[in-house]
Amino acid sequence: MAYVYLDHNATTPLDPRVREAMLPFLDQSFGNASSLHRAGRLARNAIDGARAEVAALCGAEPGQVVFTSGGTEADNLALHGVMDGVMGEAGAAPGRILVSAVEHSAVLEPARRLARRGHPLELLPVDGECRLDLAALDAALFAVQSRGPVRLVSVMLANNETGVVQDIPRVAERVRAAGALLHVDAVQATGKLPLDLAALGCHLLSLSAHKMGGPKGAGALVVDRAIALEPLLAGGGQEHGLRGGTEPTPQLVGFGVAAVLARAELPERTARLLALRTRLEAALAGIAGGVAIAAAAGRLPNTVQFALPGFDGAALVMALDRKGFAVATGSACHSGKPSHVLAAMGLPVAVAQGAIRISLGLTNTAADVDAFAAALTEVAANRPGANWT
Repeated sequence: MAYVYLDHNATTPLDPRVREAMLPFLDQSFGNASSLHRAGRLARNAIDGARAEVAALCGAEPGQVVFTSGGTEADNLALHGVMDGVMGEAGAAPGRILVSAVEHSAVLEPARRLARRGHPLELLPVDGECRLDLAALDAALFAVQSRGPVRLVSVMLANNETGVVQDIPRVAERVRAAGALLHVDAVQATGKLPLDLAALGCHLLSLSAHKMGGPKGAGALVVDRAIALEPLLAGGGQEHGLRGGTEPTPQLVGFGVAAVLARAELPERTARLLALRTRLEAALAGIAGGVAIAAAAGRLPNTVQFALPGFDGAALVMALDRKGFAVATGSACHSGKPSHVLAAMGLPVAVAQGAIRISLGLTNTAADVDAFAAALTEVAANRPGANWT
């Protein structure tokens, strides 16, 4: 039985072209990029090239790209880098942090840590389609007299569970008018949507390589030149002094190649994924009692969240796994736990508990989609009880 991988929002397979580019730096060109000799210079040149390609992916300058170990570190550097920097200013008072209620834990957890250190945290609500409530954002931003100034706002570009894309330019317009900084977690959107730092209007942008055919262990925070961040990792002064530690040249080279491919192939990729998603949604519409989540909102071209009320999502994932299909209940970082995203959307508990996420990738075919829909239809038809576990 062939195994069909439908969990590309968790991670993607390494593109063979990326792997080929990385191989020389795993054995032959293994120098430390901070070394002055030839081997070091070869590594440094490779990293500089990768930095330029990642910058080009999002319309930034190479000097704005700070390489990290992935999206989680990029998010942490954004939040702690700004807020710890604020506390280092003479006479500075704690500032408020606004975060959407449907952010990834890589944003929510550092925000909560900062709240414990004295920076008031407010979660911004979303509607039933996972779209940010802009009126609530306005109310929070301009409640300065009663609540104090907002220092930082963090809103993800595309949700990792529902795939819903937020209207970041409209968010940025409001945040800038209030004199605050905007961080955007674009990890899930990388390689699926066009990215343009100026068009988005944000001050900080988080990226990750392994969501677009690149290697795990490579990410980036793209930073507005006017912002001074406090580093998370102090050390040898790498990454403009914002991330100490020897650079992982193979991973960064792979990140750069993945960025090149994403830019060159984005229209073709988007069209192909959207066609597969449309085919899948049409098939799932025939499952009695099924609920398509956030179907009315603009979403990533590859993502479908679908619920069978009365089922247990984790058990449903395992039943599909036994049939040869890999899907998820939501974020891979919180598999098996209730979805805070679906709770924030106000979905009934029975719907939220029975939800799975299907995230398509470039390796999938129409035959994969049809086979999966047939398998899910069979599982749904053989439901043994109202609380299927």
